[in-house]
Amino acid sequence: MKILVTGGAGFIGSNFILYWMKRYSNDKIVNLDCLTYSGNLENLKEVANNKNYTFIKGKIEDPIIVDKATQGIDVVVHFAAESHVDRSIKKPAEFVLSNVVGTQVLLDAAVRHNIKKFHHVSTDEVFGSLELNNTNKFNERTNYSPRSPYAATKAASDHLVRSYFITYGLRITITNCSNNFGPYQFPEKMIPLAITNILEGKKVPVYGDGLYVRDWLYVKDHCRAIDLVLQKGKVGETYCVGGLTEDINNLAVVKKIIQILGKEESMIEFVKDRPGHDRKYAIDWSKIKNELDWEPLHSFDEWLEKTVEWYKTNESWWRRLKSKEYQEYYKEQYGDLD
Repeated sequence: MKILVTGGAGFIGSNFILYWMKRYSNDKIVNLDCLTYSGNLENLKEVANNKNYTFIKGKIEDPIIVDKATQGIDVVVHFAAESHVDRSIKKPAEFVLSNVVGTQVLLDAAVRHNIKKFHHVSTDEVFGSLELNNTNKFNERTNYSPRSPYAATKAASDHLVRSYFITYGLRITITNCSNNFGPYQFPEKMIPLAITNILEGKKVPVYGDGLYVRDWLYVKDHCRAIDLVLQKGKVGETYCVGGLTEDINNLAVVKKIIQILGKEESMIEFVKDRPGHDRKYAIDWSKIKNELDWEPLHSFDEWLEKTVEWYKTNESWWRRLKSKEYQEYYKEQYGDLD
C-alpha cells in the first residue's frame, strides 16, 4: 500500500509516519509538507533514508504539487493544517487558505486519481465549548459550533470532506480528536511550552484563571486510532478520539509539570486571557470503542512524566526551535515574563 501523509513533518503527522513505518514496514509513505515554523524533518531522521519513504516539499493548496503527490497513491491521511488558535486570531486568512482551500485541493486530486480512502484528521474544537459544570461530552452527533478562526476552518474542512463522499463517492473517514501531547510537539503549545520554559528557568504563562478544561490524548494512542479507522472504519463515518483524562484544567496540568521537574509554583504567571477562550472540551469516544475496539492505553499522569523526560533528553531539538521568530511571537503573545 502507498500512503500520502500531508503535514507529515509536524507533531502528529511525524509520529504517525514513525508509527506506521515501524508497524507496516512494507508500505510506502509519501510525506507532503511545506515546512512552516512547526514542520521539522528532524522528527523523521530515523526513516529519512528508508527506501519506502519519500518527502515532497510543498503546500497543499498548490494544485500542481498536490496532483504530483497523489499520483499512484492508495490512501491519503490528511494532517496538514494551521493549528494554533492564538495564531488564527492574529492571521485568520492563513488558516482559511491552508485548512479550507488546501483540503479542497486535496479532495479534488483524490477524486481525480481514484484514491481508495481519504482520511481527514480533525479536532474536537469544531464542537465549540462546554461550561465547567456541564457533564455532557462531545460525540459524533454534536452540532458544530466553532468559536475561533482555527476551529471554524477545521469545521469547514470537515463539511467539505463529507460533501465529497456524498457528491463524488470519495471513500472518506474523519476523526475528531482531543488535545494531543507527546514527543516532537512544537514548543508554543501548552505542555511543551511549560516544560521547556521551566527547563530554561523561565516563567510559565497561564491564560486567565487557568481553569480551562481539556481532554488529553497521548499521540501514540491517536496514531493507533487512525490505524484502526483506516483498517476497519466504515466509509463516510466520523469517529471521536479522546484520552483518559476527566476534567483536568490547564492550571492543574502546569502544576503537575512543575512537580515532575521539582520546581516551585511561583514559576506560574497568569497572563491576559485569549479572546473567545473555550472553557471546556470533553470527548465521548464510546463509538470507536464499541465499533472498532479502540481505547486509549496511555494514562495521562504516567505519559506526562515520560513526555517531560523526552524534552529533558532532547534539549537540542527544542532549543533550535525557540528561534528569533519564536521569541518575537512569544513576546507579542505573552509580554515580558521573567
